[in-house]
Amino acid sequence: MQRKLLIFSLKLKPEELYAFSYNPKTPEGSRETGWQSIDVKADYLRMGIDNSSWEISNVNKDYEVCSTYSRQLVVPKGATRAMILGSAKFRSRGRIPVLSYFYKENNAAICRCSQPLSGFSTRCLEDEQLLQAIREAKAGSQFIYVVDTRPKLNAMANRAAGKGYENVDNYECIRFKFIGIENIHVMRSSLQKLLEVCEAKSPSMSDFLTGLENSGWLRHIKAVMDAGVFLAKAVRNESASVVVHCSDGWDRTAQVCSLACLLLDPFYRTLKGFMVLIEKEWIAMGHKFSHRCGHLEGDPKEVSPIFTQFLECTWHLMQQFPCAFEFNERLLFEIHDHVYSCQFGNFLGTCQKDREDLKIFEKTHSLWPFLLQRKLEFRNPLYKGYTACTSLQPNTLPFSFQFWCGMYNRFDKGMHPKQCVLDHLLSCTSQNLQMENNTADLEHKLLLSDGLLPSETPAFSKGIASSLDSSTSPMLNTPQDYDTPVLLPNSTIVRKEDDRPDGQVISEVGLTPPTDTPNGNGCSPSTIHRVPLWGSDQADLQRA
Repeated sequence: MQRKLLIFSLKLKPEELYAFSYNPKTPEGSRETGWQSIDVKADYLRMGIDNSSWEISNVNKDYEVCSTYSRQLVVPKGATRAMILGSAKFRSRGRIPVLSYFYKENNAAICRCSQPLSGFSTRCLEDEQLLQAIREAKAGSQFIYVVDTRPKLNAMANRAAGKGYENVDNYECIRFKFIGIENIHVMRSSLQKLLEVCEAKSPSMSDFLTGLENSGWLRHIKAVMDAGVFLAKAVRNESASVVVHCSDGWDRTAQVCSLACLLLDPFYRTLKGFMVLIEKEWIAMGHKFSHRCGHLEGDPKEVSPIFTQFLECTWHLMQQFPCAFEFNERLLFEIHDHVYSCQFGNFLGTCQKDREDLKIFEKTHSLWPFLLQRKLEFRNPLYKGYTACTSLQPNTLPFSFQFWCGMYNRFDKGMHPKQCVLDHLLSCTSQNLQMENNTADLEHKLLLSDGLLPSETPAFSKGIASSLDSSTSPMLNTPQDYDTPVLLPNSTIVRKEDDRPDGQVISEVGLTPPTDTPNGNGCSPSTIHRVPLWGSDQADLQRA
């Protein structure tokens, strides 16, 4: 029966997918507005590239350079059209080095591309000049890192097939580094072994731990996390630009660039910022969602949990830094579910050109407005705001990684339901806001009954509860209303106030602001234990 259901669920044509028949009966024009709610170009401008040595180029407006990139690419101002076209011929699938993230604190950059078609001795002058232009985009830079996320043995095997990696003798001022993240086939096999462990009926502790170890899943998560940490440290601590690639630059490259962005920029740890990150690094840059997620009947060897691993790495960061993310675990579940549900058009196809050919933007709806309307469900009540933890430096030692029970045992009926402490805290906060609003209404009525005119009554904060439904995302314990300690990368603690980089107004609601200096996790222990918790809730929070 299960096999028959799987067969019937596989579609032969993209037009047969649910997104093309899904009709939420929204007002006229909302479909177009929904697709425009996330603007990647605006995010590049937010980074500050308009005042830098980078520019948004239309060189790929007709997909002449690369059919799997988006129409607009960010390249160094010093890169000529001849350099770009020459590099495209030398890079696999034409995926030239383009900007992923600009760190305006020191003007270092993270760029992404695919492997060079170098073989054992082939070189390309235009490609060498393009990498030099990336280095020179940061004034005074002595070198750039070139990071190959594959195991060295895999890269050498590709070299024998006419592909491979950069020859340091041909490129000026580069430092080359391998980071051993396994390929899609190893990841697919690892997840299958993990799921077999999760589906086992009444396993002993020994069997479960042995199965988890044999799957190798957490080792792969650690490898991806280590790569992201390396990129963030190179940019932040060494002020060095980094060029990252794997084989084709749409799997491992997307993982590590996304994680580096999460570590370096607090904007991507907000609800809308996380959507922008996915749109920028995964959708616009051509991650093959339809192939990796098996949306259509095709080659099963193309299926691999690459995006799932990124979400799990994000979850691990949330465990180490519970006060640094505006959203909670439920958002990760919701996005993961809709990657596979095909209810929305965001993750259909393999690249932007593919989506345009399928008329995704005219015939389907975007996921992001759907999630933004439900932002209260995804709010993290422990979130401290932008400046509480500007840059994350996670611990990637083995003991820092744990089994994500919420994802892989989410539908296990044998598990006793246990209320999450954050859900409990969020519920208490909502009740408190509702009670404050009711109190304001009653006091207002009492004054009216005493004969006071409405214009003479005090200003009551009825906007507390209504603000929860406004377009501005509410945040708890933000530094706009009090002086929040900030942990800098050099472990110096200062106090400062700053506005959100995305220009949104932050309002304080709910919890009492913390007064203690945050620890390395961006969260003060006394801040957590000040919240009244009972029973298993305290144990849950200590594990978090």
